[in-house]
Amino acid sequence: MRLMIVGALSGQLTLATKIALDRGAKVVHAETTEQALKHLRSGRGADLLMVDVALDIRDLVRTLEIERIHVPIAACGIDNDARAAVAAIQAGAKEYIPLPPDPELIAAVLAAVTEDAGDFIYRDDVMARVVKLAAQIAPSDASVLITGESGTGKEVIARFLHQKSHRADKPFISVNCAAIPDQLLESELFGHEKGAFTGAVSRRVGKFEEASGGTLLLDEISEMDVRLQAKLLRALQERVIDRVGGSRPVPVDLRILATSNRNLSEEVRKGTFREDLLYRLNVVNLKLPPLRERPADVLELAGYFVRKYSEANGIPLRTLSAEARRDLQRNRWSGNVRELENTIHRAVLLSTGSEIEPDDLMSPDGERIEAGPQNPASQAAATAEAATRTLVGRTVADVERALILDTLSHCLGNRTHAANILGISIRTLRNKLNQYTVEGHAVPPPGAESRGGIAG
Repeated sequence: MRLMIVGALSGQLTLATKIALDRGAKVVHAETTEQALKHLRSGRGADLLMVDVALDIRDLVRTLEIERIHVPIAACGIDNDARAAVAAIQAGAKEYIPLPPDPELIAAVLAAVTEDAGDFIYRDDVMARVVKLAAQIAPSDASVLITGESGTGKEVIARFLHQKSHRADKPFISVNCAAIPDQLLESELFGHEKGAFTGAVSRRVGKFEEASGGTLLLDEISEMDVRLQAKLLRALQERVIDRVGGSRPVPVDLRILATSNRNLSEEVRKGTFREDLLYRLNVVNLKLPPLRERPADVLELAGYFVRKYSEANGIPLRTLSAEARRDLQRNRWSGNVRELENTIHRAVLLSTGSEIEPDDLMSPDGERIEAGPQNPASQAAATAEAATRTLVGRTVADVERALILDTLSHCLGNRTHAANILGISIRTLRNKLNQYTVEGHAVPPPGAESRGGIAG
């Protein structure tokens, strides 16, 4: 966590610095907004600016937007100056911290910024395999291509790779290639010299230099212009970059991660993506499955988002009703985790009872989410979860048998699929089923697998 405190370093701001340091933040100080901008332009970066409310926050926000420097601002001021607090938020500050600073409030703000980097929540075996591979390759410096539909969590797993690498204490810089016009993306990535083009009023260090020592994520790289892809390829191969308008190469040391929601091999065939760049990026491919193929993750994520947004909005924590849980598992989630998060956020705000009900699960246009028929995997996950809610008064063996047989039934007798959902080996499952048959319990026959169209 890189914190920059901007303003007179005396009294209360000095205390804020000490609190942040005690909470593990790396703190730098700038007396003025100009000093702060100079620091940011140099590529040293920051994850949060804590700015004295007496400074011109509006002008600082505007300058950061013009120069495309993305960093949240928390304004600081005396606790009884409500007018200054309102003005700071209206100017673009994300938070207002009253002074003298409260240690727990400082900790909460730092934690919120860290949390915004993305929380990694999963439970499904399908996702667990991706995480296992990510953890295995994280310590290396190999380039990684992360693919998957929009909203599946590509940036989240990119941050996971960074946090598990030997570069974890260095910057993690993300650039959305789809959000920046082609004519500006080159300057954004490689920086520019003063006067390199109209509006270049000073030298600007690009994201490659800012990320040097750490990790650079090129988000939605398929949207990058082919001409710029050639310059990127040189940077990857030679570990040097050329600033726009510069006269000499600049060495960089960083790891490159890239994401795409498109099939880059198909883009190569269409001529919109360089084949040599694909080979350079795709040393390892992490393919994130869509949420509809991760049924066990749906309720795990939903519960997390309920807690997160209840706390964020000061709302008493509510639980998801059985009917709401059913509808969540039946939805196809075409927008994946991002759509689920937005749906739960709305539900937390709309619900009025002790539980979140199906009527609270609304789409952005005010319609209830569409709960279609469950696929076998979602149905089995729901069955397994339902079994765990009726444990009192039953032995472990009884609960285990009910869970295994119900899951197998909803998998249409498919032993392999049921074993995957239950998290046990196929051999263990077959031994259990043989035991249940001997004990006289009805076991779905393997023949049901052919009727379900799945080979066990």
